[in-house]
Amino acid sequence: MRPSRDGPAGGRRDAMDDGSSALQVRIGVQNVPKELVVDTAESADEVTDALSAALGDPNGVLVLKDRRSGRIVIPAARVGYLEISEDEQRNVGFGTQYA
Repeated sequence: MRPSRDGPAGGRRDAMDDGSSALQVRIGVQNVPKELVVDTAESADEVTDALSAALGDPNGVLVLKDRRSGRIVIPAARVGYLEISEDEQRNVGFGTQYA
């Protein structure tokens, strides 16, 4: 039997039920064709500060905490770009297009 993911009143539970907001960070790494996408509970300022500190050290590494699996570690000298955006609450269903 599979465990139910239904929340109160039978509705689906979101991953961020604790009230914290999530950020999605897209990281372009030099000489890598695909970007990395990290969902993190850290704030945009914390991510920016972590990148600044990593770039300040000649052998610095950028470390981000992923919401699900742990840590993402990237050599700071190889970071091409960071795109930081807040996860949007997506509405699903036909009723949302008429609202």
